[in-house]
Amino acid sequence: MQSVIDGTLSGQIDGKVVAVVTNKEGIFAIERAKKHGIDCKTFKAKDYGDSETRDRAIVEYLKGYGIDLIVLAGYLAIVTPILVDEYEGRIINIHPSLIPKHCGKGMYGLNVHRSVIESGDKVSGCTVHYVDYGADTGAIIAQEQVEVKDGDTPETLQARILEVEHKLLPSVVARLCR
Repeated sequence: MQSVIDGTLSGQIDGKVVAVVTNKEGIFAIERAKKHGIDCKTFKAKDYGDSETRDRAIVEYLKGYGIDLIVLAGYLAIVTPILVDEYEGRIINIHPSLIPKHCGKGMYGLNVHRSVIESGDKVSGCTVHYVDYGADTGAIIAQEQVEVKDGDTPETLQARILEVEHKLLPSVVARLCR
């Protein structure tokens, strides 16, 4: 998220981050949003009874902002058709692997990188894709490769991929905002 905020501040992205939605309290994204004067609200499914009710509340929250693009960066919940239908073709996600391999339900964080290393793949990377009804099944917008080195741990691979994510995501957002 910080790379997108930085992209708007530097002029790389012709747009503005107007709201941040989280699904978890106490995360650093909340502090980043506050630091930049960006409205932020947390929507936990358990507070709403289920994911569909949560997503209805998110849609209502976002309606007042005139949102043109939703960027899922570190949002660790599967969005429902309610959100996808409202913002169809305007929700993107960044995933820490090369889709379609090592993606889907449960494939986030170190789980992804552990899976890559255990598979013996020599290349991993990150993917920005549109969000649809499935988990990491939307059309791919852009991918960047990262070499899997001998001796890599999930943590070392994650760190190198994160550096690439911080460049790829704002470049894609900039392109979509033109």
